[in-house]
Amino acid sequence: MSIQAWFAALDLIGTLAFAISGAIAGYQKKLDLFGIVTAAYATACGGGIIRDVCIGTLPPAGLSDWRYLALVVVATGMVIGGAKLVEKLSHPVLLFDAAGLGFFAVLGAHKTLSHGHGITTAILLGVMSAVGGGAVRDLLLNRTPVILQKEIYASAALLAAAFLAIGQALGWPLGWVSGAAIVSCFVLRYLSLRFGWNLPRFTKNAE
Repeated sequence: MSIQAWFAALDLIGTLAFAISGAIAGYQKKLDLFGIVTAAYATACGGGIIRDVCIGTLPPAGLSDWRYLALVVVATGMVIGGAKLVEKLSHPVLLFDAAGLGFFAVLGAHKTLSHGHGITTAILLGVMSAVGGGAVRDLLLNRTPVILQKEIYASAALLAAAFLAIGQALGWPLGWVSGAAIVSCFVLRYLSLRFGWNLPRFTKNAE
């Protein structure tokens, strides 16, 4: 498999994972069919659209490529059809968010570098690709975005994006660099959820 095909596959896998996350969130909010599709699409494509606008790839892939909408529809059907299974999962939105996080962080950093931008820009837009859709979803559903909470979320995406951007800039083999970045992001996010790891919060001392 060529590098181009590999990253295209990562993009579609991440899109499906995030679309499932958004569809589950919409289902749990008891939205109608259109609402669930909207939540799934916002989660799957929101971050990528912001990234593509920033790097000048217009129209954004999330709007011009039919495969993204098709995956959103498939994810919605999977969630509605497997509603009983979804209800049995522990924190299903967070689970699929963790799965998509690394894929989109890696893809966003790679795409940004491929369009001639520097490492810093690649890292920042890799993180934006990973967390942007979830933030849009949470705002649509009137929830505090995960990125604004104390959980290890954006920092896991930052780890993956930085590893990919630095590795690609240094000429390391992109296959194993991207794979290692995705795995490290998922493992960090999963362990933080499993063991309750959080970033420190700073509160004003009571007078």
